[in-house]
Amino acid sequence: MALSMGQKAGWGLADLGVVVFVMIKQLLIVAYLTSFLGIPVALAGLVTTVVLVFDMVTDPLIGYLSDRTKSRFGRRAPWMFIGVLVMVAGILGLFSAPVDAAVSAKLAWVVAAFILATVGFTMIAIPYGAQAGEITQDPRERSTMTGWRMGFATVGILVGGAVIPGLASQFGYPRAALYVSPLIIGTVWLSLWATRKAPRVADPVRTGFAETYRLVFGNRTFVVLALCYGVMTLAVALITAGLPFAATYLVVDQGDTALSGAVGALGVLSVLFAAFFVGSILSQVMWVLLSHRLGKLSTLVLGLSAYVVLLYALAQALPSVNMSLIAGLFVIAGVTNGAYQQIPWAMYPDLMDVTRRETGAAIEGAFSAVWLFGQKLANALAPAVLGLVLGRAGWQETTDGVAPQSDAALAALQMSITMIPAGILVVAVLGLVMVYRPMVVREIV
Repeated sequence: MALSMGQKAGWGLADLGVVVFVMIKQLLIVAYLTSFLGIPVALAGLVTTVVLVFDMVTDPLIGYLSDRTKSRFGRRAPWMFIGVLVMVAGILGLFSAPVDAAVSAKLAWVVAAFILATVGFTMIAIPYGAQAGEITQDPRERSTMTGWRMGFATVGILVGGAVIPGLASQFGYPRAALYVSPLIIGTVWLSLWATRKAPRVADPVRTGFAETYRLVFGNRTFVVLALCYGVMTLAVALITAGLPFAATYLVVDQGDTALSGAVGALGVLSVLFAAFFVGSILSQVMWVLLSHRLGKLSTLVLGLSAYVVLLYALAQALPSVNMSLIAGLFVIAGVTNGAYQQIPWAMYPDLMDVTRRETGAAIEGAFSAVWLFGQKLANALAPAVLGLVLGRAGWQETTDGVAPQSDAALAALQMSITMIPAGILVVAVLGLVMVYRPMVVREIV
């Protein structure tokens, strides 16, 4: 049965709330710890990485339990309904750390709240990803669904990357988190309501834990795609983690451009994310149409290659006092990032179908857990890599938001958000072309 447009769009809506937290952990945590809690950058990156590594331990368990859940609302909805409440509670706690406490006390508070938020995130994200393989087996429908998803995800990027920092600058981080909490909860719950009549697998899976994951890892094409996606994510997460620093130290608005008024009202970071939002929104339909015409894999390789070129151009432009130029590059960045955002998420459910056809096992939750494991590992490594690179270059922490930095530290920051991620994306492209393409069957591409 074909999905209605309301069901496709409704499924995608949940990612708006999910991505707000993704942006918080990728974009804001290290900067928040370093610039407002006065924690050294290398330690902030390490703490963030440790929490995210811990979070990965829960992925296989929640994926397995999601597949085995039995309720009148289906296997996935109960996890998502409760998970968003847990996630929001963690976010509120995270940004309410006692500023005047000792460093050890602040770290303990942040770690506890961060763990709570990441567990809630996992309770949403794994069942949500599993729904893409459960409610339809039509690859073209999945491309359209993912287009909706990434359109809403782009709004989530804007909220997490621009709205929350803007609110935080006016009201502080605790109130900013409180103001966006209803949006996070509402989008997930509304998505569950919109898809309540969509097809689903009602019966829980009976296979054991070890057998379930043996079937997942037996799908080698999926494993290779998940590895390539993890590599892409490392590049994007490294860029995202460094952007708050870049907006403060590498992009200076001198008040003489058309965007100066917006910068004065919102700040550099919010304007850059608004530009990114414009590019990403404009690109979503384009990537769907190109995927239908060229195939998902070829379109993804095209998008990632364009991303590499964009990062090289950005490296040549930074540091900059030309806000209009940098904002224009961020519009293009939004377009190229759209391929990374959208296409892999439409590809991997197609590979779930292979295992279901061959074995009869509807273990979409387990597939989603492994897929997110690679993404989370990359997100966990990025803050540690950034903290290590900046720390070795002599980066100075502060509790005042800004501190004098050496030329070497600023050069390290510039490389961390441009050429290092570009090199990582090249590795991902080579993996897709040289390893994944020969393995995948033509019908799935």
